[in-house]
Amino acid sequence: MTPGLYPGSFLVLLCLLHVSEETCPSMCLCTSDTVSCSSAGLAKLPLSLPFFSVTLDVGHNHLSWLGPGSFNKMPRLETLRMAHNQISALGHGVFQNASGLRHLDLSSNRLHVVEQHYFQGLWRLEELLLFNNKIAQVEASTLSGLSSLKKAYFSLNQITHFPFFSIQDHSHPFLTMLDLSSNRMSRLPWEDVKALPRLVQRGLYLHNNSLICDCSMYSMFWHWDLRGYDSLKDFTDEHTCSISGDPRASIQFLRHTRFFNNCTVEKAVSQPVTVLLSNVLVSEGDRVRLDCQTSLRGAELSFMWISPSKGFITQASINNTVISLFANGTLEIRAAKVNDSGLYVCTAVDIKQALNATREVNVTVLVPAGESFNTGYTTLLGCVVTMVFILMYLYLTPCRCSCCKQPKPAVTPITTYDPSILTSVFSPSPREQHKIQTEKHVAFVEPMINAEGTEWTCESGC
Repeated sequence: MTPGLYPGSFLVLLCLLHVSEETCPSMCLCTSDTVSCSSAGLAKLPLSLPFFSVTLDVGHNHLSWLGPGSFNKMPRLETLRMAHNQISALGHGVFQNASGLRHLDLSSNRLHVVEQHYFQGLWRLEELLLFNNKIAQVEASTLSGLSSLKKAYFSLNQITHFPFFSIQDHSHPFLTMLDLSSNRMSRLPWEDVKALPRLVQRGLYLHNNSLICDCSMYSMFWHWDLRGYDSLKDFTDEHTCSISGDPRASIQFLRHTRFFNNCTVEKAVSQPVTVLLSNVLVSEGDRVRLDCQTSLRGAELSFMWISPSKGFITQASINNTVISLFANGTLEIRAAKVNDSGLYVCTAVDIKQALNATREVNVTVLVPAGESFNTGYTTLLGCVVTMVFILMYLYLTPCRCSCCKQPKPAVTPITTYDPSILTSVFSPSPREQHKIQTEKHVAFVEPMINAEGTEWTCESGC
């Protein structure tokens, strides 16, 4: 062992090395689990970023490209803000090992094409911001695999076609916002738009596009206006279409409907009734029952649930004992786990009357307090405890001076038979008894005599 290093020193060095890996880059500001490198003049990402970061902000910089594994060492990352950069492309595997990402902001960059590999593996992503880029094309499988997506913003771009057919109930059960406003779409595949899930149609924003006036377009917007969708109510004047494709002859078709008097509008499709969102808090391991009470009543209703961890759930699809679906639509989870948290959507369908209704329940599974202790704090606590033990070992050990040797135990002499003292041994006189008692010594009070007859004293204060 190197002179001067005490036992445990190597462990201390490892702790210090571990802490050094978590240091904040000089151009960034680190607070708790948030790292902000905004407006730092960065042309590329810092080489080392704290691995425990949950939120990373590198907006308002000069980043132009992101390569594979850019966030490899940040497994806890949930929010990533990269707005107002010069990013024109994303390499393959950029978000490798960042599957926990929930919020991704790539707005105000220079993206031209959104390729299908850009967001692979981000199955937990809930919000995607791509507005104010130069996007002209969105590839068909771009949103594939984003099963937790709730909101997607593609406004203020140059999009002419969008893959509406790739968005379905089973692929994007929680998508409620799709903003395609202020683009360059002229003719939309209205059959694909009509097939979109109801929640997506309710939150589909198409205003400020270059739409060409036709009956198919008007029929779709007429139904949405009848249902009172906010996307139309909030932007009534911004919904325009051009007659015969001439941008100079545009009309606000939601206010001026005379041009469409000759159009045959289909019978209004029954509007789903959404029950107000319910919140359920349970502890891990508890039994959970989620009801599917809607405005629909009847014995011939069929039910289907969409869960965040198991996808579509029907009576035919259940093949385990962990989850059950009863005839009245109640969904039962035997023992809830943390990954069961999320939004559960139940759809009740009345086939005869062509009606359906939905029920939404937000389930939160709480982890026991003892298991939610932060890993970073655990590591730090381990280092502190180790250093305390080392200090105790160094400074609280017993006296190790060479003079403090324990005296050898006194040798008890073996008594031999002597007739001359037999009488005093068995029957001592009163005077002799008093002499024996007065000559008794206490070992730790009286000075001790060594073998050479010299007196021993402890000079070190032992």
